[in-house]
Amino acid sequence: MNLREQFTAELKTAMLAHEAARVSALRMVTSKLKDMDIAARPKGVEKVPDEEIVSMLRGMVKSRRESVELYQKGNRPELAAKEEAEIAVIEGFLPRQMDQAATEAAVAEAVAETGAASIKDMGRVMAALKARHGVSLDMARVGPLVRAKLG
Repeated sequence: MNLREQFTAELKTAMLAHEAARVSALRMVTSKLKDMDIAARPKGVEKVPDEEIVSMLRGMVKSRRESVELYQKGNRPELAAKEEAEIAVIEGFLPRQMDQAATEAAVAEAVAETGAASIKDMGRVMAALKARHGVSLDMARVGPLVRAKLG
């Protein structure tokens, strides 16, 4: 079952269970996905692939985490709680991330595989990591590790 089908199935389940907050979050996700599909049409892509959907979901989680921080600083706990509930729904669709040890091992392997020697080779290492581990790695979290390994 691909992500699109999961969104639809979860939305139906949430609607039948009368879970208003979950329905709202899932509708927001499907709306964002439709926007991405529409934006991709001029490039000849009818429906964006799952890799791009995962990237979209990670972006949504990141923006909500930033909002939570701002709401907490602004003394708006009810809005922060709403954002955290949306984060929980969105993260339910993201693939499991590698733990820290596995991530460091993957970085070391990619550095050795590409023969990277300096920070100038960071692009090749990142490309190798993305090709091999794709959605199971958060590239924003891997960047500093690669930089430290090469620097």
